[in-house]
Amino acid sequence: MVISLSDNQVLLLRQRAQRLIPQQPAAVTGVAQVVKDLCGIQAQDATAAALSVRVRSTNLLNDDVERARVQERSIIRTWGQRGTLHLLATEDLAWLLPLLGPVFIAGHQRRYAELGLDEDILARGILAIHAVLANKEPLTRDELVEQLSLHGIRLIGQARPYLISHAALKGLICFGPDRGAKPTYVLLSDWLGQVHQEQTLSQASALAELARHYLKAYGPATPEDLAAWSGLPTSMARTAWQHIADQLNQAEISGSPAWILKTYASWLDEPPADAPVVRLLPAFDTYLLGYKKRDLLVPPQHARRVNAGGGLLNPTLLVNGRVVGTWKSKRQKNRLDVMLEPFDILSPEVQPGLQAEVTDVGRFLKVETTLQVMPPS
Repeated sequence: MVISLSDNQVLLLRQRAQRLIPQQPAAVTGVAQVVKDLCGIQAQDATAAALSVRVRSTNLLNDDVERARVQERSIIRTWGQRGTLHLLATEDLAWLLPLLGPVFIAGHQRRYAELGLDEDILARGILAIHAVLANKEPLTRDELVEQLSLHGIRLIGQARPYLISHAALKGLICFGPDRGAKPTYVLLSDWLGQVHQEQTLSQASALAELARHYLKAYGPATPEDLAAWSGLPTSMARTAWQHIADQLNQAEISGSPAWILKTYASWLDEPPADAPVVRLLPAFDTYLLGYKKRDLLVPPQHARRVNAGGGLLNPTLLVNGRVVGTWKSKRQKNRLDVMLEPFDILSPEVQPGLQAEVTDVGRFLKVETTLQVMPPS
């Protein structure tokens, strides 16, 4: 049986899967569980990644995210989906990195060649990185590059980050503790110790695991959505879908097929929220990165205000699953000013939820917040 879904039902299911609808009573959830539930959070901007955790949790603080990464090491910052920096649950690394890494490494071959990173240099670079980090404290990129030069690996320009990301995609290194404003790198095996000694999955099992994780956080969706979110070829995404076909219900969205997990179909029977669900999403939020097209989430006439080009996704105001504006913040000496630019005049029903979100951002960052709503433009 095919389930016909309205746009509002699709948005309801996706918000619920993304942990954007508050649950009653609110469950106490740690940082690692939030990251695992989303199968990773884009983390090229560390503050934005932490705010993505905030909007999907209750009572966590910004410090908790860093504690989970550096002290508990239950999450890792490394290159993940789409070959971009992510926070990933440590327990997922053993199957996720071997699945994604080879795909992105293969996709980088032309760029490697342009940068002078031939197979010999890449192989020697991996050995040198291991040797350097095995005998050192965590190193910044400049320090690591300097040490590599002593091993005969001299890097200039973009060859530096590409070799480092290559090592990370190989599962050799990850980010360690920040040193001031600068990140550092460590050997993944040293950083995680015995926690990392888990058996990897076959590619078929890993693809099935990826499809399940994806649909838990993004359904209803399609294999093409999975490919866009993960960075895998569409053929691999379709294969992943086939591996869990018996766990899926087919749905219809505006005349097109999509799929949800069978276990999530009961969510359609839940009563709607009493008040609008208002969320302040940070830059690069995973809710907007999870699909091939964003027309249902973002009004097409305002798409360029959300996608600023060059891969930059601005922070957004979400009301009942739809983006209705963008926002930015400015740190003052003793406060954080939140400036909202709505697409249209906000209804009075949205105001309490908006103010609650602004207040919660301040609670999370441990700073007083103010809100300024700009006239629609």
